[in-house]
Amino acid sequence: MGESLARMGHQLKLLRGGTAFFPAMIEAIDSGVHEVRLETYIFHFDGAGASIAAALERAAQRGLAVYLAMDGIGTPEVPLEWQQRFDAAGVLWHLFSPLGRWGLLKPPRWRRLHRKLCIVDARIAFCGGINILDDWYDPYFGSLDSPRFDFAVQVEGPLVADIQHVMSQFWRRLKRNRTERRASWLADIIVGRKSSGGTPNGPESVGAQAVLVLRDNLLNRTRIERAYRRAIGDARQEIVIANAYFLPAAKISRSLVHAARRGVRVRLLLQGRYENFMQFHASRPMLGALLAAGVEVHEYTAGFLHAKVAVVDRHWATVGSSNLDPLSLLLAREANVVVHDSAFAQELRECMEQAIDESSVRLDAKAYAQRPWRWRILDWIAFGLMQALLFLTGRRY
Repeated sequence: MGESLARMGHQLKLLRGGTAFFPAMIEAIDSGVHEVRLETYIFHFDGAGASIAAALERAAQRGLAVYLAMDGIGTPEVPLEWQQRFDAAGVLWHLFSPLGRWGLLKPPRWRRLHRKLCIVDARIAFCGGINILDDWYDPYFGSLDSPRFDFAVQVEGPLVADIQHVMSQFWRRLKRNRTERRASWLADIIVGRKSSGGTPNGPESVGAQAVLVLRDNLLNRTRIERAYRRAIGDARQEIVIANAYFLPAAKISRSLVHAARRGVRVRLLLQGRYENFMQFHASRPMLGALLAAGVEVHEYTAGFLHAKVAVVDRHWATVGSSNLDPLSLLLAREANVVVHDSAFAQELRECMEQAIDESSVRLDAKAYAQRPWRWRILDWIAFGLMQALLFLTGRRY
């Protein structure tokens, strides 16, 4: 599902944070009459998550087919109360690839379900970076002093059929036993290729141009990375990227450097708060080259940044689940919506620009180059550890 398949006819709504995302999703679920499908990395069953869970329960009680897939690391367990309520209502739920006792020692188990997708009645869909998790709470840090910075997009139009297809296909694969998965592997490839264009569910003569771009370990290994590289390579005026875990492959880093050197203003909005050792330190060795080339790096300090969005030349935009890091670009199932529409891109750009101007600190290239040796050593340890972990998976980055 590359950008060449982008089609007109989409009605798009940018949703900033859970305060906009969760009510929109609940309204869609409560208006459903046939089917609801939801995929998420984290499903936290308190606060806003409990409201989403209750909406799924109500839908199943009304007779809708309800399918829920959660990642086995992001959501290590479903509370017993909700297991019983889901089962009683008829919600079909599944934990994708739980690690188990020795899971971390098995590199194939590092492949995660990281995409965040929801579809109701093959009519309305949601895609973005927002987990089913309250904006003001973090599983590791507890209550937050400011809401998480993140986005999703609500979609009506032709690509809804693409989302319906990929979510239905994924659920079928989850439910097959190992023999059936092997026997149907080629059939899924053929079906996927035939169906990648989707079936329009609205007029294509009006509305925004958009396409669903996936990353998985079968047909779509590099689609999201290629979409970014193409947009960066075509940029003539401006690139604005907000990314929570930023450690891009060398080709993307070089593309950003080349863009800056040919006069494109490149701004990165990155996580400024220390979340974990790898997230904070592993990306540092490559920031120096970007800063030296004239790339602006702004660190978000108002709270936790979880967004995975970008705008190029105020017309191309993407909202999705994929970070520009090895986990997203090499190992995880991801989903982004790429949009070619000036109004949508400008709205997203204004949100990012406000965060850059009001809630971030710009890194100074000279001061960064002179940071303490202790920090540099930690940076290279984290970077080396990341490379070693990738070596264990058999992947190059």
